[in-house]
Order: sequence, then C-alpha cells, then structure tokens
Amino acid sequence: MQQVYKSLFFAFTTLFISYLSAAQENQSDTTITSVDADLVSIFTQKVPKKYKIAAIKVAGNHFFDENLLVSISTLNVGDEVSIPGGDNFAKAINKLWAQNYFSNVEIYLTKLEGKNITVEINVTERPRLAKFYFTGIKKGDADDLNAKTGLIIGRVVTENMKRSALEAIKKYYAEKGFQDVKTKIEEKKDNSIQNSLQINFIIDKGGKTRINDINFAGNTIDGLKLKKRFKDTKEQSRLTLFPPDNSGGFITPHRYTFQDYLAEKGYLTYTLSRKLLDPYVRIKLFTSAKFNEKKYIDDKEKLVEYYNSLGYRDIAIEKDKVFKNSKGSMNIDIKINEGHKYYFGNITWRGNTKYTDSVLTAILGIRKGDIYNLDNLNKKLGKGAPEGADISTLYQDDGYLFFRTDPVEVAVYNDTIDYEIRIVEGPQATIKNVRIFGNDKTKEKVIRREIRTIPGDKFSKTNLIRSQREIAQLNFFNQEKIGINPIPNPEDGTVDINYTVEEKSSDQLELSAGWGGNIGLTGTLGVTFNNFSIYNILHKKAWDPLPMGDGQKLSLRVQSNGRAFRSYNFSFTEPWLGGKKRNSFTFSIYDTKYANAYNPATGTYTSSAANSSYIQTTGLGVNLGRQLKWPDDYFSLSVGINFARYKLKNYYIDQINLPGFNNGFSHNLNFKIALQRNSVNQPLFPTNGSNFLLSLALTPPYSLIDPNVAKESNPYKWIEYNKWRFTGEWYAPLTKPTGEERNKMLVFKAAAKYGFLGRYNKDLSISPFERFQVGDAGLANQFALLGYDIIAHRGYPVYQSSNPSINPEQSGASQYFTIFNKYTFELRYPISLNPSSTIYALTFFEAANGWYSMKDYNPFQLRRSAGVGMRFFLPMFGLLGFDYGIGLDRVTPGGSLKDAARFTFMLGFEPE
Repeated sequence: MQQVYKSLFFAFTTLFISYLSAAQENQSDTTITSVDADLVSIFTQKVPKKYKIAAIKVAGNHFFDENLLVSISTLNVGDEVSIPGGDNFAKAINKLWAQNYFSNVEIYLTKLEGKNITVEINVTERPRLAKFYFTGIKKGDADDLNAKTGLIIGRVVTENMKRSALEAIKKYYAEKGFQDVKTKIEEKKDNSIQNSLQINFIIDKGGKTRINDINFAGNTIDGLKLKKRFKDTKEQSRLTLFPPDNSGGFITPHRYTFQDYLAEKGYLTYTLSRKLLDPYVRIKLFTSAKFNEKKYIDDKEKLVEYYNSLGYRDIAIEKDKVFKNSKGSMNIDIKINEGHKYYFGNITWRGNTKYTDSVLTAILGIRKGDIYNLDNLNKKLGKGAPEGADISTLYQDDGYLFFRTDPVEVAVYNDTIDYEIRIVEGPQATIKNVRIFGNDKTKEKVIRREIRTIPGDKFSKTNLIRSQREIAQLNFFNQEKIGINPIPNPEDGTVDINYTVEEKSSDQLELSAGWGGNIGLTGTLGVTFNNFSIYNILHKKAWDPLPMGDGQKLSLRVQSNGRAFRSYNFSFTEPWLGGKKRNSFTFSIYDTKYANAYNPATGTYTSSAANSSYIQTTGLGVNLGRQLKWPDDYFSLSVGINFARYKLKNYYIDQINLPGFNNGFSHNLNFKIALQRNSVNQPLFPTNGSNFLLSLALTPPYSLIDPNVAKESNPYKWIEYNKWRFTGEWYAPLTKPTGEERNKMLVFKAAAKYGFLGRYNKDLSISPFERFQVGDAGLANQFALLGYDIIAHRGYPVYQSSNPSINPEQSGASQYFTIFNKYTFELRYPISLNPSSTIYALTFFEAANGWYSMKDYNPFQLRRSAGVGMRFFLPMFGLLGFDYGIGLDRVTPGGSLKDAARFTFMLGFEPE
C-alpha cells in the first residue's frame, strides 16, 4: 500500500516532479521522456482549475487489454478533473490496485494543450504462476494438495494466493494429526513464459501428534464416561490395568507399566506373556487418535450435550488447555463447572382444545421427578423427533399444519423446574395442489398413485413420510434426492405439496459369452426393464430406445452352457392392474434342460450323449397380489397358480427313495398363498423397518383321493406336498450421523428363516421335488430344475447331513432337506449411496441347518459361520457381491481357520 499512498500524494502535490524525473531514468520509450514546464506549473497553482482529459494511454501492461484497464480505472476521455485538489486520479489508482493484479500503479500527465490533458496509466503487473511443486512429501499427498490449495496455472501470483496455499497445507496435515508442519516457499523465474514464476512448496510435516492424556477437573461423573462422549478426540493406545477390589469388582483404573505391575508380583526377570497377568486384572485398550482442533471443538459440544441429558443444564467448560508434554505428545486439561442437577417438576398445558391434558401428557412421556433433559422435551414436542413419537405429529396428522408449541419455564426452585407448554393449534389445513417435478422418464401417474397426500384431504405428516417411502420403493429415482416441500397458504388454510425426484437407471443387463472347447458355446444374455410400458409398445414415438415410464417389469433371460445346459425365461409384472388399486399381476414362463452330455467313451461332450440323458423342466405361473388395509396397509396378500412338467430320460433324481424312476414325466400343479408385511424404508440399503413373509404352497392330495397312487412305480407322476415358508427381517440404525454424513449410518440386520415340506399320506415318501438345498452361495444350479429352494449358508459348501460334526467336504450331497432353519445377523456400513453405484460393506454371523423329519429336528443343532462381505448395486448389472465366510464348525482339530474359509459370490440377486 506504500506505493498507493505515494501515488496519491504526488497526484496532488509538487512532488510529482520528482516522480516524473525518476521515471525518465527508468522507463522505456513507452513512458515519459521529457518534462513540460507548463505541465509542472499546474500542480503549483494556488487556485484549482478544471481540465479535460483528451486522451488516455496505458503503459507496462503485458497480459491485460488496454481498454479493460481504462474501463476499470473509471477515467474517460472527456471527463473534467480539478488540479490540484480533485480525487479522480486517486480513485482510479484505488480501483486498479483493488484488482490485486499489479505490484505498482502510477498515473502521469504527459501533455497539456490549453485545458486538455493527456493521461498515462503506468502499471507493473504481478508475475503469473507457471508451475508449482510440493517436495518432501509422498506423491499421494501431493495429488491431494493439488486440489486443496486452489492453485491454478496462469493465475496471478499474489501474497494472498501464497498465504491461502500455506493455510490449506497446514489444515490438510492437521487433519491427519501433523500439528507441527512447516512449509517453506521457494520462487524462481520461469524463462519459458514472460513474467511468470515457478513455486516450490518445501514441506516438513514433522511427526504425528497424538493425544497422550485427557484430564478432567471439577467433574463428579467418572472421567472414563466423559471420554467416551468424545467421538473423534481420544487418547492414544495404551494398556490400562484395572486392579480388583475385595468384592471381585474393579476399582478406579490407574495406569502403570507392565514392569511395575510384574515387579509387584515378584517377577524381576520375565518374558512377557498372558500367563503373567493376574486373572482378575482387566486390560483396556484405548483407541489411538490424532488431534484435530475442529473435531475437538465439536467433541466439547457433545460433552456439554451429554451433561445436559443428565440434568446439568448449567454445565460450562470454564477453561481448557491443549499443550505438549516433554515427549512431544499432546495433553488436554478440561476444567468443568457442572452446576446443579435438575429434575422436571409439574408440566402443564395451555391453549389445547383438540386433546385433553391427560392425552398430551401420556404422549409426552415425561413425568415429575424425571431427570431434566431439554433436548428430550423438544423431541417429544416434535422438534426433530422420530416419526409418530411426538405431540407435533399427533396434531399434524389431523391437519393442524400451523400447530406450534412453546415450552416455558414458569418456576425454578431448588433442583426442580416447572414447565408450561403453550400450544397454538391453528386451523386445520387442507391439501390444495400436489405437484411433481423431475420425472423426465417416469409418467406422473406412476408417482401420483404412490402418493398418500391427496388434494382435498387434510394434511398429514405421517402420510407425507409414507409417500416418500413409497416413491423410494419404486427404485426409479435417486433415494437421496427425493424432496418434499409443503408450502402453507395461511390466507385460505390450505397447503401445496411439491415433490421433486431425480431419475436414475433401474434397468439391468446380464451378458457373458465363451467357448468351452468340446462343450460348445456358453453364455448368458438377460435384460430386465423395471420401468417398462407395455401400453406404448405399438407406438413408434415411445421407443426411445424402449417404451418406458409405466412402472411395469419385463424380464428376458437366455442361458447356455453348451450341450450340457440351456434355459429360457420370461416374466412380466404389472404392479397396478387396472390402474386404480395396488393389485399386482405377474405372468412367467420358462423352459430349462440339463443333460449328462459327457461321453466317457470319447472323453468329450457330445450332442448324442446330451440327448440320451437329461432332465427338462417346463413351467408357467400366474400370480395376483393385493395391498391390504387391515391390520395396516403395509400388509399384502398374493395368490398364485403354478404348473411345471419334469421330463426325465435316463436321469435319476433320487436313487435312494426312487431307485427305479429315471424315465418318464412328473407334473407339479400347485396353489400358493403368501401374506407379507413390508415396512423397510429403502429397497437397496434399508436402514429401518421390517419384512415378514409367510407362505404356503400346496398341491391337490392325489394319494388321499386315490390310495393306489402310493403303490405305483412312479408315485410322483403328479407330485403332492405342502410347503410352508416363513421369513422375518429387521433393520435398525445403530448410529445417527448428522450433516453431510447423515445417511452413512451403521445398520444392524437380523433375519430368521424357516421352511417345512410336508406330505398328505404317511405311506408315501416326502416328495423328492421342492426340497431345501442348504449351503454355498445360494446360486441356482441343476437342482433348481427340481424346484428346490436354495438356501445360502456362507462359509459352507452344500451339505446333506444334519450333524454339524460331519465335514460337508467329506460327506457331499446327494439328497436334500425337508426342514431348515436359518438365522443371520449383519452389520452394514455404506461406502457409497450414489444411485450410479450403491456400495456397502458388511460383517455377518450366520447359523443354519437342515433335517429330514420332525423326529430328527433339533432347532439348537446348527452350523455356525462368520465373515465379511461387500455388495455393489450397479444400475445396468444389478447386484454384485462376495462374502468371505469361515465355517466355525468346519474347523478341524489341529486345523486352521483358513482351511475352514470359503469365498462365495452372488450376481443379480441377494440369496436367501
């Protein structure tokens, strides 16, 4: 700024002459070369006179256009200026200087003709950034800093630019735990570009600073509990010994070294092992952590919130000190003033006419004598509470959109606080307009039929939340971008509701191909259109590239494994048959053939072998579903009729129970009914809700109608059975992150599944069809031709023995179960919830087993497994996933966990 002040000074004093003389010596021929005495005299006159700017020139500019600089200066040809005493030139200098592009700005008068003057603006441009480097750090860190520093090649180099870059470097490493980072800037001229610089940031990040001790003073609550409130500020790893007290419990922990502890026990020389540790001494391992100032401030707020939840409303952190100890680690001392612990007193209501005090008090759920917790009170009143658990939802579900509450402290005595909750009910609001935005492909009727907020109905908060869930369940839109915006109209007591959606691709493509030598061509081609429109299939304009938007599902799949296997599948689903009610209609047809195509005589796969031994399954099914209103509208009921024909040629399906049946036909005509309640909030990554399904599939009791059926050589010409299935799944969030991370919550899933296959006639063996195959990844194989339900069990191959002590690898599987139980527990964490790639990681514990009769059934005899996995939902390919499971009952004496581990993969669907 010194140059600015000098320039301003010379513009209005006679010192202008000295500046002008200096310019004569240093400037090129583009600047002033002589001194005009008349020009100098105008600065010495005692009375200011007006002069007109006749011309404006610019000197010293290399990158900036002359006309641009003149425009920024606000000087114009024809302007009148007063000399001395005018401020036109001072303003021009300030305008140019404010651009931060120049290291010096001066204005000269170069010519005087009568009252006309010629003005020259002389600038010294700052150099521009040609290149920049980061040295002394890893390439990965340098790549990160390229973006975080905000440096851009070609930009003018300013002190502010360099200062911002240094601050970004310091912040970047501070977040990584390096609090002592030092950065030196080296500049050198770049000869390849005029007036440009290369900048080298030499970084010494130093050592990582870890927190050694967090100490509290003034607290009555145990310090360990307070430390747990700190989410991101934790002490570094150490072993803390908890000596036992006389009652077998543990006294307050104190930290001392293993050496001290062992010396007390009399071990002067030792080899450290677990055997030396007293069995009554616990070892607690604290998580290592780096210090981050921003997160430390957030953690202090969490500490205050924790105290508030315990009734300490006057809690204050009087002072805190963050300092380094002699070893370079960081200590934190926090002094707390807890204040008094308060309790709720009398809670009264005022202004309520719709509901009585007793009803509101019951829903509030806070009684006199409860620990004071203002946050809990606000949540119960509806300020950030879960859906359906607050006073606000009670009113807003009955149309009281303008309802509000104001809790007021009316008395504070001793440790008790009385509240009066003042209610303004307002009028009931009626829904006026419901608008939908963003549905570029999906027809509006498809969304509108899912919405529970109908014009003319009273406003309902619960219906608003339910509408969001139903739109998400369509899986046509980005679930993170579904927006609902109620716009109240107080003047007429109505409300407009705007829904916004963002389309995403929900179609799936399955494509693979190969050549198997003697097997022949192998491959799969499958397409699933989840938002199809069969109504527009004959309209050419609707093919873009396919008729879409009516919410129907069309699936086509062709699979071949050369001469050994081929399969054709087609299915179509209309979720709203008739368009007025949620009545679904599904039609499917398939034809599958599996052959023993291997010819042992030639050692090759031949067509003749494939045609001489095979099983072929052809079937079709029709299913109708309906949403129920009772017990609630999460329930649905579906009924279906299915027919399958099994053709066998020199192919045994059960040599144990049917040793003579390897040629002929079997038919399966069954009626299926299923009752389901599904309240999960999202289809791809559910975070709460549940899904229960109870189903029964049964055939006519042929052997009861005709007792001779059981005596026939093929008693399964018409298969008979009754199959019962139950599935229960629960989802619950274990964490509740906020801000940008609000959707990245740790989710717990629990599932229980049961299956039973029964018979009508005790003289007839249970059907070899429709059984339960347990184990492996749950992917379909040739046994799916027999209608087997394939139950995945991660960490195990397919097994046929109910005894967990029998290793499945040794026993193999040639027959399958009529009863199964399966239990699953998972922890899921999302890595990406982007609609283009939903990815989450999981860890699981699973237990399952199968049995052949109720006599053998033992629900506590289960095979256990544990492991980790990943799931990838890609719009074009559906589900891709893998699990690494360890079969805990496969671990043999002297064996390792690695020998009991098993990778399983899944494609297209989540196995049962």
